[in-house]
Amino acid sequence: MYDPAQLRTFLAVAETLSFTQAARRLGVRQSTVSQHVRRLEDATGRPLFTRDTHSVELTQDGEAMLGFARTILSAHERAAAFFTGTRLRGRLRFGASEDFVVTRLPEILESFRREHPEVDLELTVELSGTLNTRLEAGRLDLILAKRRAEESGGEPVWRDTLVWIGAPKLRLDPDRPVPLIVFPPPGITRARALEALEAHGRAWRIACTSSSLSANIAAARAGLGVMAHTRGLVPPGLTQLPARAGLPDLGEVDFVLRTGRPRGPAQEAADALAAAILAGGVRLHRPG
Repeated sequence: MYDPAQLRTFLAVAETLSFTQAARRLGVRQSTVSQHVRRLEDATGRPLFTRDTHSVELTQDGEAMLGFARTILSAHERAAAFFTGTRLRGRLRFGASEDFVVTRLPEILESFRREHPEVDLELTVELSGTLNTRLEAGRLDLILAKRRAEESGGEPVWRDTLVWIGAPKLRLDPDRPVPLIVFPPPGITRARALEALEAHGRAWRIACTSSSLSANIAAARAGLGVMAHTRGLVPPGLTQLPARAGLPDLGEVDFVLRTGRPRGPAQEAADALAAAILAGGVRLHRPG
């Protein structure tokens, strides 16, 4: 009833909320993306997106279609793999940013392992800067990490806004340095926080530093200070600081997939996992 090509296009638009970015991801023209979405909406008899010249949003029926589309495509891929007799094998060294500890990435990895049981998946959780260094050194095959919005390189998964977060009862004294909870260098959020405060002329001090996201969250919940964090992944027990706190804007950050230089089976496994992450990208916006 539903064309797999149209479903893949629908997922690309749903994950990027942009017809232009979806076309770039799929390697097709924007008119093709619009045509696929229109035909899928004709097939369902329901609008799946609300869109104007500035924004694209999923409708309630579009949200429902997300689950159906993933299920249909997953069954389609399993059937294709069964009848072609292709099975992925080999070792895949995958690195993920600390940010994904509290998301549904484990569900995507579990599904990948179930689909490809003969792939030996090695997971490294580290800071984005460290992951990039290891990828360039040939020590990782694929990474899912942060990138400054103004930078290039990698396959975009989604873009989010960096915000200041802290304990709900935390109050900052405007006459004292801002107490910061940060990752050690080369953390991207650390660098962005310090740059923004320096540009704003606001004094700061390091109240806590740890390479563990869980440790930094615990420090923030205890009221030790504030963190720069992605708005879509604010951990439970913490909240975005209001504008009256007087802290500067932090801008946006991209989450991207980057592939190293794997060969043979590792390349095929890296491509398959990248496709699974892109297909399940919406789940990465939500806490696990």
